[in-house]
Amino acid sequence: MDDTQPTPRPRGRGIYLLPNLFTTGGLFAGFYAIIAATQGRFDDACIAVFVAGILDGLDGRVARLTNTQSEFGVQYDSLADLVSFGLAPALVMYHWALQEMRLDGAIPGKIGWVASFVYAACAALRLARFNSQVGTVDKRWFIGLASPAAAGLVASFVWTCDDLGFTGEQLRYLALGVTVTAGLLMVSRLRYFSFKGGGPRHDRVPFLAIVVVLAVLVGIAIDPPRVLLAIGALYALSGPAYAAFRRLRRAPVTEAAP
Repeated sequence: MDDTQPTPRPRGRGIYLLPNLFTTGGLFAGFYAIIAATQGRFDDACIAVFVAGILDGLDGRVARLTNTQSEFGVQYDSLADLVSFGLAPALVMYHWALQEMRLDGAIPGKIGWVASFVYAACAALRLARFNSQVGTVDKRWFIGLASPAAAGLVASFVWTCDDLGFTGEQLRYLALGVTVTAGLLMVSRLRYFSFKGGGPRHDRVPFLAIVVVLAVLVGIAIDPPRVLLAIGALYALSGPAYAAFRRLRRAPVTEAAP
């Protein structure tokens, strides 16, 4: 009787294409956002940024579900994120508002494109820091505002203002503040909740959380730009708010002199 066990068939290379196809889709969405912004179609550009965010959230989950994680996929995902959440939001904001700062003179015009570059550079630094610390930080927290969240904040700001009838020329200084603030938050040391949980005990989702998620989805379906802007702004502010809360808790209590 032959006791030899049949050798398992090696996993086909085709299945490794599945998560990378999602990454490629996100890269295409970011590239399309840049093209749409150069053509003045800012609604389409902002929607493309959010599509890239959805695909970015799916590629890692698909890789884990199919057990097809690879170092190539990690590096490819980072490069795609740099385009979708670094260059695309920066150029969307530049073409919508920051280029209009040249109306105030040569120096303000340079400040406009420099601010756009600062955002893109901060996104690159944020992604590089995340990759270098992926195995050493608490998975429950992001150190600095995640680049997809920063991109969502910038894109929803442009989308909402354009939907309300405002032009980039009218809000160019407010757009400058949003761009620089989003970039600095990415490279800050502020902690942001990652919604990833901390183990098997955290796999159970409370019923209230399900209700909140459903309410958010309904709100997005009714008025996407304003609801997404509210979510992005609240999440961006949660980092400084949590840091202030931790500092107040650690503040020493002064004792009265005997």
